[in-house]
Amino acid sequence: MRKVILVGVDPGNDPNFNYHMEELAGLARACEMEVAAQVTQKLAVTNAAYYVGAGKVEEIRLAAETVEADCAVFDNSLKPSQQRNLQKALDLPVLDRTNLILEIFEKRARTKEARLQVESASLQYMLPRLVGMREALSRQGGGAGAGGGSGAGGGLANRGAGEQKLELDRRKIEKRISDLRHDLEEIEQKRATQRKKREKSELPSVALVGYTNAGKSTLLNAMLRRYMQEPQPVSDEDTGGSHGKDSGRPRSLEDKMVLEKDMLFATLDTTVRRISPGDNRDFLLSDTVGFIDRLPHTLIKAFRSTLAEACGADLLLQVVDCSDPHHQEQMKVTADTLRELGAEKIPMIFVMNKADLVRNKKELPRVVGDKIFLSAKEDIGLDELLELIHEKIFADYADLEMLIPYTDGSALSYLQEHAVIGHLEYAPEGTRVSVRCKSSDAARFAAFVTR
Repeated sequence: MRKVILVGVDPGNDPNFNYHMEELAGLARACEMEVAAQVTQKLAVTNAAYYVGAGKVEEIRLAAETVEADCAVFDNSLKPSQQRNLQKALDLPVLDRTNLILEIFEKRARTKEARLQVESASLQYMLPRLVGMREALSRQGGGAGAGGGSGAGGGLANRGAGEQKLELDRRKIEKRISDLRHDLEEIEQKRATQRKKREKSELPSVALVGYTNAGKSTLLNAMLRRYMQEPQPVSDEDTGGSHGKDSGRPRSLEDKMVLEKDMLFATLDTTVRRISPGDNRDFLLSDTVGFIDRLPHTLIKAFRSTLAEACGADLLLQVVDCSDPHHQEQMKVTADTLRELGAEKIPMIFVMNKADLVRNKKELPRVVGDKIFLSAKEDIGLDELLELIHEKIFADYADLEMLIPYTDGSALSYLQEHAVIGHLEYAPEGTRVSVRCKSSDAARFAAFVTR
Protein backbone atom coordinates (compact mmCIF):
# COMPACT_ATOMS: atom_id res chain seq x y z
CA MET A 1 0.00 0.00 0.00
CA ARG A 2 1.42 3.36 -1.02
CA LYS A 3 2.14 5.87 1.76
CA VAL A 4 1.04 9.40 0.89
CA ILE A 5 1.33 12.86 2.36
CA LEU A 6 -1.70 15.11 1.86
CA VAL A 7 -1.19 18.80 1.11
CA GLY A 8 -3.93 21.44 1.30
CA VAL A 9 -4.18 25.19 0.86
CA ASP A 10 -6.73 27.04 3.00
CA PRO A 11 -7.73 30.32 1.31
CA GLY A 12 -8.88 31.59 4.71
CA ASN A 13 -12.53 32.07 3.74
CA ASP A 14 -13.59 28.44 3.31
CA PRO A 15 -15.44 27.15 6.39
CA ASN A 16 -15.41 23.65 4.86
CA PHE A 17 -11.65 23.40 4.37
CA ASN A 18 -11.19 20.68 7.00
CA TYR A 19 -14.08 18.73 5.48
CA HIS A 20 -12.45 18.95 2.03
CA MET A 21 -9.23 17.56 3.50
CA GLU A 22 -11.16 14.70 5.13
CA GLU A 23 -12.75 13.99 1.77
CA LEU A 24 -9.31 14.02 0.12
CA ALA A 25 -8.17 11.43 2.66
CA GLY A 26 -11.24 9.35 1.76
CA LEU A 27 -10.33 9.54 -1.92
CA ALA A 28 -6.79 8.42 -1.09
CA ARG A 29 -8.08 5.45 0.91
CA ALA A 30 -10.39 4.56 -1.98
CA CYS A 31 -7.21 4.41 -4.09
CA GLU A 32 -5.77 1.93 -1.56
CA MET A 33 -3.34 4.51 -0.16
CA GLU A 34 -2.26 4.98 3.44
CA VAL A 35 -2.37 8.59 4.63
CA ALA A 36 0.91 8.99 6.55
CA ALA A 37 0.92 12.77 7.11
CA GLN A 38 -0.85 16.00 6.28
CA VAL A 39 0.53 19.49 5.64
CA THR A 40 -1.70 22.56 5.24
CA GLN A 41 -1.09 26.25 4.63
CA LYS A 42 -3.24 29.35 4.79
CA LEU A 43 -2.73 31.22 1.56
CA ALA A 44 -5.09 33.80 0.07
CA VAL A 45 -3.64 33.32 -3.43
CA THR A 46 -1.97 30.09 -4.52
CA ASN A 47 1.64 30.24 -5.70
CA ALA A 48 1.89 30.27 -9.50
CA ALA A 49 4.98 28.05 -9.52
CA TYR A 50 4.33 25.59 -6.65
CA TYR A 51 0.64 26.05 -5.64
CA VAL A 52 1.87 26.26 -2.02
CA GLY A 53 4.30 28.96 -0.90
CA ALA A 54 7.90 28.42 -1.97
CA GLY A 55 9.01 28.11 1.68
CA LYS A 56 6.36 25.46 2.34
CA VAL A 57 7.83 23.14 -0.28
CA GLU A 58 10.84 22.36 1.93
CA GLU A 59 8.54 21.58 4.88
CA ILE A 60 6.58 19.15 2.72
CA ARG A 61 9.81 17.53 1.50
CA LEU A 62 11.10 17.00 5.05
CA ALA A 63 7.72 15.66 6.26
CA ALA A 64 7.61 13.25 3.31
CA GLU A 65 11.12 12.01 4.15
CA THR A 66 10.19 11.55 7.81
CA VAL A 67 7.16 9.35 7.11
CA GLU A 68 8.81 7.74 4.06
CA ALA A 69 5.95 8.81 1.79
CA ASP A 70 5.79 7.36 -1.70
CA CYS A 71 3.99 10.36 -3.17
CA ALA A 72 2.39 13.71 -2.34
CA VAL A 73 -1.31 14.35 -2.96
CA PHE A 74 -2.65 17.90 -3.33
CA ASP A 75 -6.19 18.99 -2.49
CA ASN A 76 -6.97 20.71 -5.77
CA SER A 77 -6.19 20.44 -9.47
CA LEU A 78 -2.64 21.49 -10.25
CA LYS A 79 -1.44 23.19 -13.38
CA PRO A 80 0.97 21.07 -15.44
CA SER A 81 3.83 23.46 -14.62
CA GLN A 82 3.05 23.34 -10.88
CA GLN A 83 2.96 19.55 -10.90
CA ARG A 84 6.27 19.43 -12.77
CA ASN A 85 7.95 21.94 -10.42
CA LEU A 86 6.72 20.13 -7.31
CA GLN A 87 7.91 16.74 -8.51
CA LYS A 88 11.38 18.18 -9.12
CA ALA A 89 11.53 20.01 -5.77
CA LEU A 90 10.12 17.15 -3.68
CA ASP A 91 11.77 14.34 -5.63
CA LEU A 92 8.46 12.51 -5.35
CA PRO A 93 5.55 11.67 -7.64
CA VAL A 94 2.90 14.38 -7.22
CA LEU A 95 -0.82 13.71 -7.65
CA ASP A 96 -3.74 16.11 -7.43
CA ARG A 97 -7.42 15.63 -6.63
CA THR A 98 -8.26 14.95 -10.26
CA ASN A 99 -5.59 12.22 -10.41
CA LEU A 100 -7.19 10.44 -7.46
CA ILE A 101 -10.70 10.57 -8.87
CA LEU A 102 -9.51 9.33 -12.27
CA GLU A 103 -7.61 6.48 -10.61
CA ILE A 104 -10.69 5.45 -8.63
CA PHE A 105 -12.84 5.55 -11.75
CA GLU A 106 -10.28 3.45 -13.61
CA LYS A 107 -10.32 0.80 -10.86
CA ARG A 108 -14.13 0.68 -10.57
CA ALA A 109 -15.27 0.84 -14.21
CA ARG A 110 -16.85 -2.46 -15.20
CA THR A 111 -18.84 -2.04 -18.42
CA LYS A 112 -17.25 -1.29 -21.77
CA GLU A 113 -18.88 2.15 -21.82
CA ALA A 114 -17.56 3.14 -18.40
CA ARG A 115 -14.05 1.96 -19.26
CA LEU A 116 -14.05 3.97 -22.49
CA GLN A 117 -15.37 7.06 -20.69
CA VAL A 118 -12.68 6.85 -18.02
CA GLU A 119 -9.92 6.34 -20.59
CA SER A 120 -11.14 9.35 -22.56
CA ALA A 121 -11.16 11.55 -19.45
CA SER A 122 -7.70 10.32 -18.39
CA LEU A 123 -6.16 11.04 -21.78
CA GLN A 124 -7.71 14.51 -21.90
CA TYR A 125 -6.21 15.16 -18.47
CA MET A 126 -2.82 13.82 -19.55
CA LEU A 127 -2.54 15.65 -22.87
CA PRO A 128 -1.77 19.20 -21.65
CA ARG A 129 0.65 17.78 -19.09
CA LEU A 130 2.46 15.85 -21.80
CA VAL A 131 2.74 18.93 -23.99
CA GLY A 132 3.86 20.95 -20.97
CA MET A 133 6.86 18.66 -20.56
CA ARG A 134 8.45 20.00 -23.77
CA GLU A 135 10.59 22.56 -21.91
CA ALA A 136 11.96 19.88 -19.57
CA LEU A 137 13.05 17.53 -22.34
CA SER A 138 16.68 17.60 -23.34
CA ARG A 139 17.35 18.14 -27.01
CA GLN A 140 19.36 15.00 -27.47
CA GLY A 141 20.96 14.69 -30.89
CA GLY A 142 19.93 18.27 -31.52
CA GLY A 143 21.68 19.00 -34.85
CA ALA A 144 20.20 18.75 -38.25
CA GLY A 145 19.18 15.14 -37.85
CA ALA A 146 18.84 12.53 -40.55
CA GLY A 147 17.01 14.76 -42.94
CA GLY A 148 19.39 17.72 -42.86
CA GLY A 149 18.49 21.38 -42.29
CA SER A 150 15.35 22.64 -43.95
CA GLY A 151 15.23 20.16 -46.76
CA ALA A 152 12.82 17.29 -47.33
CA GLY A 153 12.29 15.19 -44.28
CA GLY A 154 13.07 18.16 -41.97
CA GLY A 155 10.08 18.55 -39.60
CA LEU A 156 10.44 16.05 -36.78
CA ALA A 157 13.86 14.96 -38.00
CA ASN A 158 15.31 18.32 -37.01
CA ARG A 159 14.11 17.97 -33.44
CA GLY A 160 15.82 16.37 -30.49
CA ALA A 161 14.93 12.77 -29.67
CA GLY A 162 13.01 13.87 -26.57
CA GLU A 163 10.86 16.32 -28.49
CA GLN A 164 10.32 13.77 -31.28
CA LYS A 165 8.94 11.27 -28.77
CA LEU A 166 6.78 13.96 -27.20
CA GLU A 167 5.23 14.87 -30.55
CA LEU A 168 4.64 11.22 -31.43
CA ASP A 169 3.04 10.56 -28.01
CA ARG A 170 0.87 13.64 -28.38
CA ARG A 171 -0.34 12.52 -31.79
CA LYS A 172 -1.04 9.01 -30.53
CA ILE A 173 -3.06 10.39 -27.62
CA GLU A 174 -5.04 12.75 -29.86
CA LYS A 175 -5.75 9.86 -32.25
CA ARG A 176 -6.84 7.63 -29.36
CA ILE A 177 -9.12 10.36 -27.97
CA SER A 178 -10.72 10.70 -31.42
CA ASP A 179 -11.23 6.91 -31.64
CA LEU A 180 -12.74 6.82 -28.14
CA ARG A 181 -15.10 9.67 -29.02
CA HIS A 182 -16.29 7.69 -32.05
CA ASP A 183 -16.79 4.49 -30.00
CA LEU A 184 -18.68 6.38 -27.28
CA GLU A 185 -20.94 8.02 -29.87
CA GLU A 186 -21.88 4.56 -31.15
CA ILE A 187 -22.65 3.38 -27.60
CA GLU A 188 -24.68 6.54 -26.96
CA GLN A 189 -26.76 5.81 -30.07
CA LYS A 190 -27.49 2.32 -28.72
CA ARG A 191 -28.33 3.79 -25.30
CA ALA A 192 -30.66 6.32 -26.94
CA THR A 193 -32.39 3.44 -28.76
CA GLN A 194 -32.83 1.63 -25.45
CA ARG A 195 -34.36 4.77 -23.91
CA LYS A 196 -36.79 5.07 -26.82
CA LYS A 197 -37.84 1.45 -26.31
CA ARG A 198 -38.47 2.13 -22.64
CA GLU A 199 -40.46 5.24 -23.52
CA LYS A 200 -42.62 3.16 -25.87
CA SER A 201 -43.29 0.76 -23.01
CA GLU A 202 -44.89 3.79 -21.27
CA LEU A 203 -43.14 2.90 -18.01
CA PRO A 204 -42.22 6.03 -16.03
CA SER A 205 -38.52 6.44 -15.28
CA VAL A 206 -37.07 7.40 -11.90
CA ALA A 207 -33.35 8.16 -11.41
CA LEU A 208 -31.31 8.05 -8.21
CA VAL A 209 -28.89 10.96 -7.95
CA GLY A 210 -26.79 12.40 -5.16
CA TYR A 211 -23.40 12.69 -3.57
CA THR A 212 -21.11 9.69 -3.66
CA ASN A 213 -21.57 7.24 -0.77
CA ALA A 214 -24.98 8.64 0.17
CA GLY A 215 -26.60 5.20 -0.21
CA LYS A 216 -28.05 5.17 -3.74
CA SER A 217 -27.06 1.56 -4.45
CA THR A 218 -28.28 0.46 -1.01
CA LEU A 219 -31.66 2.06 -1.72
CA LEU A 220 -31.89 0.42 -5.17
CA ASN A 221 -31.17 -3.00 -3.66
CA ALA A 222 -33.67 -2.43 -0.86
CA MET A 223 -36.37 -1.51 -3.41
CA LEU A 224 -35.56 -4.64 -5.42
CA ARG A 225 -35.80 -6.89 -2.37
CA ARG A 226 -39.15 -5.37 -1.42
CA TYR A 227 -40.79 -5.01 -4.81
CA MET A 228 -39.21 -7.39 -7.32
CA GLN A 229 -41.95 -9.87 -8.12
CA GLU A 230 -40.20 -12.56 -10.13
CA PRO A 231 -37.02 -13.28 -12.12
CA GLN A 232 -36.77 -11.08 -15.21
CA PRO A 233 -34.99 -11.76 -18.51
CA VAL A 234 -31.65 -10.10 -19.13
CA SER A 235 -31.95 -6.89 -21.15
CA ASP A 236 -29.64 -4.19 -22.42
CA GLU A 237 -30.98 -1.79 -19.83
CA ASP A 238 -29.64 -4.09 -17.09
CA THR A 239 -26.14 -4.60 -18.46
CA GLY A 240 -25.19 -1.56 -20.47
CA GLY A 241 -25.60 -3.53 -23.68
CA SER A 242 -22.87 -6.14 -23.06
CA HIS A 243 -24.59 -9.29 -21.80
CA GLY A 244 -23.59 -11.58 -24.68
CA LYS A 245 -24.60 -15.23 -24.37
CA ASP A 246 -26.70 -14.59 -21.23
CA SER A 247 -29.30 -12.63 -23.20
CA GLY A 248 -32.79 -13.81 -22.33
CA ARG A 249 -31.67 -15.80 -19.29
CA PRO A 250 -34.01 -15.15 -16.33
CA ARG A 251 -32.38 -12.90 -13.73
CA SER A 252 -32.74 -13.82 -10.07
CA LEU A 253 -32.89 -11.21 -7.33
CA GLU A 254 -29.20 -11.81 -6.60
CA ASP A 255 -28.36 -11.20 -10.27
CA LYS A 256 -30.21 -7.89 -10.23
CA MET A 257 -28.53 -6.48 -7.13
CA VAL A 258 -25.77 -3.90 -7.48
CA LEU A 259 -22.60 -3.48 -5.43
CA GLU A 260 -23.09 -1.51 -2.22
CA LYS A 261 -20.07 -0.56 -0.13
CA ASP A 262 -19.17 2.16 2.37
CA MET A 263 -16.67 3.77 0.01
CA LEU A 264 -16.46 6.77 -2.31
CA PHE A 265 -17.48 5.84 -5.87
CA ALA A 266 -18.12 2.17 -5.04
CA THR A 267 -20.14 1.90 -8.26
CA LEU A 268 -19.77 3.79 -11.54
CA ASP A 269 -21.88 1.91 -14.05
CA THR A 270 -25.45 3.08 -14.56
CA THR A 271 -27.96 0.29 -14.03
CA VAL A 272 -31.70 0.30 -14.71
CA ARG A 273 -34.11 -1.99 -12.87
CA ARG A 274 -37.87 -2.49 -13.10
CA ILE A 275 -39.68 -1.96 -9.80
CA SER A 276 -42.89 -4.00 -9.66
CA PRO A 277 -45.05 -3.36 -6.57
CA GLY A 278 -47.75 -5.66 -7.98
CA ASP A 279 -50.45 -3.06 -8.63
CA ASN A 280 -49.75 -2.32 -12.32
CA ARG A 281 -47.85 0.80 -11.34
CA ASP A 282 -44.41 -0.40 -12.34
CA PHE A 283 -41.59 2.02 -13.07
CA LEU A 284 -37.93 1.92 -14.05
CA LEU A 285 -35.39 2.90 -11.40
CA SER A 286 -31.84 3.81 -12.46
CA ASP A 287 -28.74 4.17 -10.30
CA THR A 288 -26.26 6.76 -11.60
CA VAL A 289 -22.65 7.62 -10.75
CA GLY A 290 -22.33 9.68 -7.58
CA PHE A 291 -21.32 13.33 -7.57
CA ILE A 292 -18.51 14.94 -5.59
CA ASP A 293 -17.30 18.47 -4.99
CA ARG A 294 -14.96 19.67 -7.76
CA LEU A 295 -15.70 16.64 -9.94
CA PRO A 296 -13.32 17.03 -12.89
CA HIS A 297 -15.06 18.64 -15.84
CA THR A 298 -13.58 16.01 -18.17
CA LEU A 299 -15.39 13.32 -16.19
CA ILE A 300 -18.72 15.14 -16.27
CA LYS A 301 -18.27 15.54 -20.01
CA ALA A 302 -17.18 11.91 -20.51
CA PHE A 303 -20.04 10.52 -18.40
CA ARG A 304 -22.67 12.81 -19.93
CA SER A 305 -24.22 9.95 -21.93
CA THR A 306 -24.45 7.79 -18.80
CA LEU A 307 -25.91 10.66 -16.80
CA ALA A 308 -28.49 11.14 -19.55
CA GLU A 309 -30.50 8.53 -17.61
CA ALA A 310 -30.99 11.24 -14.99
CA CYS A 311 -31.61 13.99 -17.55
CA GLY A 312 -34.36 11.97 -19.23
CA ALA A 313 -36.09 10.78 -16.06
CA ASP A 314 -39.66 11.67 -15.10
CA LEU A 315 -38.61 11.98 -11.46
CA LEU A 316 -35.33 12.31 -9.56
CA LEU A 317 -34.68 10.84 -6.12
CA GLN A 318 -31.85 12.84 -4.56
CA VAL A 319 -30.38 10.50 -1.96
CA VAL A 320 -28.77 12.43 0.91
CA ASP A 321 -26.71 11.07 3.80
CA CYS A 322 -28.41 13.19 6.43
CA SER A 323 -26.09 11.78 9.12
CA ASP A 324 -23.17 13.60 7.46
CA PRO A 325 -22.61 17.01 9.11
CA HIS A 326 -21.88 18.44 5.65
CA HIS A 327 -24.95 17.08 3.88
CA GLN A 328 -26.22 20.58 3.09
CA GLU A 329 -23.02 21.33 1.16
CA GLN A 330 -23.34 17.96 -0.60
CA MET A 331 -26.90 18.81 -1.65
CA LYS A 332 -25.61 22.07 -3.12
CA VAL A 333 -22.94 20.19 -5.11
CA THR A 334 -25.65 17.85 -6.42
CA ALA A 335 -27.86 20.80 -7.40
CA ASP A 336 -24.95 22.50 -9.19
CA THR A 337 -24.06 19.31 -11.09
CA LEU A 338 -27.67 18.72 -12.13
CA ARG A 339 -27.83 22.33 -13.34
CA GLU A 340 -24.72 21.75 -15.44
CA LEU A 341 -26.36 18.65 -16.91
CA GLY A 342 -29.58 20.56 -17.64
CA ALA A 343 -31.66 18.41 -15.28
CA GLU A 344 -32.49 21.01 -12.63
CA LYS A 345 -36.18 21.34 -13.63
CA ILE A 346 -37.08 17.66 -13.27
CA PRO A 347 -39.41 16.98 -10.28
CA MET A 348 -37.49 15.70 -7.25
CA ILE A 349 -37.99 13.86 -3.99
CA PHE A 350 -35.32 14.35 -1.32
CA VAL A 351 -34.53 10.99 0.28
CA MET A 352 -32.85 11.76 3.60
CA ASN A 353 -31.09 8.43 4.04
CA LYS A 354 -29.32 7.04 7.15
CA ALA A 355 -31.79 8.95 9.31
CA ASP A 356 -31.63 6.14 11.88
CA LEU A 357 -28.13 7.39 12.77
CA VAL A 358 -29.42 10.82 13.84
CA ARG A 359 -33.04 10.14 14.86
CA ASN A 360 -34.86 7.64 17.01
CA LYS A 361 -36.05 4.78 14.81
CA LYS A 362 -39.51 5.13 16.36
CA GLU A 363 -39.75 8.57 14.70
CA LEU A 364 -39.12 7.06 11.25
CA PRO A 365 -40.14 7.25 8.55
CA ARG A 366 -41.01 10.94 8.52
CA VAL A 367 -42.43 12.71 5.48
CA VAL A 368 -42.23 16.50 5.18
CA GLY A 369 -43.49 17.69 1.80
CA ASP A 370 -41.13 16.35 -0.88
CA LYS A 371 -38.65 15.17 1.76
CA ILE A 372 -38.67 11.77 3.46
CA PHE A 373 -36.42 10.65 6.33
CA LEU A 374 -35.73 6.91 6.13
CA SER A 375 -33.06 4.21 6.32
CA ALA A 376 -32.49 2.09 3.24
CA LYS A 377 -30.10 -0.22 5.09
CA GLU A 378 -32.69 -0.90 7.82
CA ASP A 379 -35.60 -1.14 5.33
CA ILE A 380 -37.37 1.73 7.08
CA GLY A 381 -39.64 3.96 4.99
CA LEU A 382 -39.63 2.07 1.68
CA ASP A 383 -43.42 1.81 1.45
CA GLU A 384 -43.81 5.50 2.25
CA LEU A 385 -41.20 6.37 -0.38
CA LEU A 386 -43.02 4.23 -2.92
CA GLU A 387 -46.22 6.13 -2.20
CA LEU A 388 -44.44 9.46 -2.73
CA ILE A 389 -43.03 8.18 -6.02
CA HIS A 390 -46.46 7.03 -7.16
CA GLU A 391 -48.00 10.40 -6.25
CA LYS A 392 -45.44 12.12 -8.49
CA ILE A 393 -45.22 9.86 -11.53
CA PHE A 394 -48.87 8.82 -11.61
CA ALA A 395 -50.28 12.27 -10.85
CA ASP A 396 -52.21 12.31 -14.13
CA TYR A 397 -54.09 9.10 -13.31
CA ALA A 398 -57.87 9.29 -13.09
CA ASP A 399 -60.18 7.28 -10.79
CA LEU A 400 -63.20 6.09 -12.78
CA GLU A 401 -66.08 3.65 -12.81
CA MET A 402 -66.62 1.78 -16.08
CA LEU A 403 -69.13 -0.60 -17.55
CA ILE A 404 -67.42 -2.65 -20.24
CA PRO A 405 -69.65 -4.76 -22.51
CA TYR A 406 -68.73 -8.42 -22.78
CA THR A 407 -68.25 -7.85 -26.50
CA ASP A 408 -65.27 -5.58 -25.66
CA GLY A 409 -63.21 -8.04 -23.68
CA SER A 410 -59.99 -6.66 -25.15
CA ALA A 411 -60.64 -3.34 -23.37
CA LEU A 412 -60.86 -5.09 -20.01
CA SER A 413 -57.70 -7.09 -20.76
CA TYR A 414 -55.85 -3.89 -21.63
CA LEU A 415 -56.92 -2.15 -18.42
CA GLN A 416 -56.02 -5.17 -16.30
CA GLU A 417 -52.50 -5.00 -17.75
CA HIS A 418 -51.96 -1.22 -17.79
CA ALA A 419 -54.17 0.20 -15.03
CA VAL A 420 -54.98 -0.37 -11.36
CA ILE A 421 -58.18 -2.36 -11.01
CA GLY A 422 -60.14 -2.00 -7.80
CA HIS A 423 -63.65 -3.45 -7.52
CA LEU A 424 -64.73 -5.78 -10.34
CA GLU A 425 -68.29 -7.10 -10.79
CA TYR A 426 -69.87 -9.15 -13.55
CA ALA A 427 -73.30 -7.68 -14.27
CA PRO A 428 -75.86 -8.83 -16.90
CA GLU A 429 -74.99 -5.91 -19.21
CA GLY A 430 -71.22 -6.17 -18.84
CA THR A 431 -68.29 -5.94 -16.43
CA ARG A 432 -68.40 -3.13 -13.87
CA VAL A 433 -64.93 -2.02 -12.73
CA SER A 434 -63.47 0.73 -10.63
CA VAL A 435 -60.19 1.66 -12.27
CA ARG A 436 -57.29 4.08 -11.85
CA CYS A 437 -55.73 4.72 -15.23
CA LYS A 438 -53.77 7.27 -17.24
CA SER A 439 -55.69 10.26 -18.55
CA SER A 440 -54.90 9.09 -22.09
CA ASP A 441 -56.48 5.69 -21.38
CA ALA A 442 -59.47 7.39 -19.73
CA ALA A 443 -60.02 9.32 -22.97
CA ARG A 444 -59.50 6.14 -25.01
CA PHE A 445 -62.24 4.27 -23.13
CA ALA A 446 -64.46 7.30 -22.43
CA ALA A 447 -67.48 5.51 -23.95
CA PHE A 448 -67.42 3.00 -21.06
CA VAL A 449 -67.14 5.55 -18.22
CA THR A 450 -70.20 5.73 -15.97
CA ARG A 451 -68.76 8.19 -13.44
